[in-house]
Amino acid sequence: PTDDFRQNCMSCHTVGGGRLTGPDLKNVSGRKDKAWLIQFMQDPKSVIDGGDPYAQELFKASRGVLMPTLTGMTKASAEALLTLIDAESKLEKSQFAGIQISDRPFTPKDVEAGEGIFLGKVALKNGGPSCISCHTAQGIKLFGGGTLAPDLTTVFERYQGRKTLSTWLSAPATPTMQSVYKKQALDGEEILALVAYFQSTLARNPEDVSTVRLNFILIGLA
Repeated sequence: PTDDFRQNCMSCHTVGGGRLTGPDLKNVSGRKDKAWLIQFMQDPKSVIDGGDPYAQELFKASRGVLMPTLTGMTKASAEALLTLIDAESKLEKSQFAGIQISDRPFTPKDVEAGEGIFLGKVALKNGGPSCISCHTAQGIKLFGGGTLAPDLTTVFERYQGRKTLSTWLSAPATPTMQSVYKKQALDGEEILALVAYFQSTLARNPEDVSTVRLNFILIGLA
């Protein structure tokens, strides 16, 4: 269940670390009975659509972000996760409290460091690949970055700011990033720098992406 929580829950929930996209799950068993929690974990959409007041309250608090229905979330696996959450809730600090990132204002040096990490100019401490191998963002010249994964220009806004984006980067929820970063995780300083960089990309003037891609094709032909 520990791996299941990291893979399926940690990008949206903490245990004792406060709300992210979804609620903090510390002592969640004291809020609703076990049968309700298991039903919601297996099929959240049907519980919300069914008019359950508490489920609709959760949906509203998450700003309309619907918890996905997870493939393979059986009654047994839901029970195992609840047992894990109950045990973690009793600890002074859960392993799922979320990464602690400084709340100080970002500096130009943070942005510069984050850009270096994104572009692969600065090697990651645990040996993970650079972001640009799969992603792009506005302001990148020449090739414009990878196209296998989403453009990250507005990722800071999509993840609603520093805390949620930092937590997601500490435990990425996509299968590709999970497989790559599970044993090569980003550390706190690297995450802070990347979040600072992604905040800065929101303020950039969009470039003509088609021109960047045309440059890529022309260089390839040459």
